[in-house]
Amino acid sequence: MADETKRPRRAPADERRRDAERTRARLLAAALDVFAAKGFAGARVQEIADRAGVNKQLITYYFGGKDGLYQALQQQWLQVEGGFAAPELPLDELAAAYLRNSFDDSRMSRLLAWEGLAESSGAAPVDYAPEDLSDLRRRQADGQFPADVDPGVFLLTVMGAALVPTVLPQVVRRVTGLDPTSPEFRSHYTEHLRRLIRHLAD
Repeated sequence: MADETKRPRRAPADERRRDAERTRARLLAAALDVFAAKGFAGARVQEIADRAGVNKQLITYYFGGKDGLYQALQQQWLQVEGGFAAPELPLDELAAAYLRNSFDDSRMSRLLAWEGLAESSGAAPVDYAPEDLSDLRRRQADGQFPADVDPGVFLLTVMGAALVPTVLPQVVRRVTGLDPTSPEFRSHYTEHLRRLIRHLAD
């Protein structure tokens, strides 16, 4: 007699979907590692596939190729950003959230740095600016920072501040005397970035 307490077997379609999701996730994780280390131009699909433990043809199957994989990473970043960049956060807390994210995982910062240094590499970056700028314009209208400050320049300034510990660690050490990966620097830098933004709002 069959054991009626056994759980029903998953349908083959469900298993295939889960396998596909796991494969996509492994490819995205591997791609972030490789693109962050070598940039778009230096990354090789074979290395990404090897790191993910799958056949490189699956990059074309799931993403349409190297460029599609890169774009999928950018879209994944936008989802991550939506998880910590809550529109109701005060401006100084919002900047601190971006900085914390970069401290916790510097791979996207490295990827952005590569993208900027090799604009002719062939990668087609996602345009982040419109939504970020519309939020800053709303905040400016609410009086969160002065009306005579260009929101685009403000955005670039905060982005630069978030990138500095990753892309200019040697300058951080010379200027502050601290290791840019240390908890001491992280706490000190985050607090003073928040202070600068609060002073600007005052």
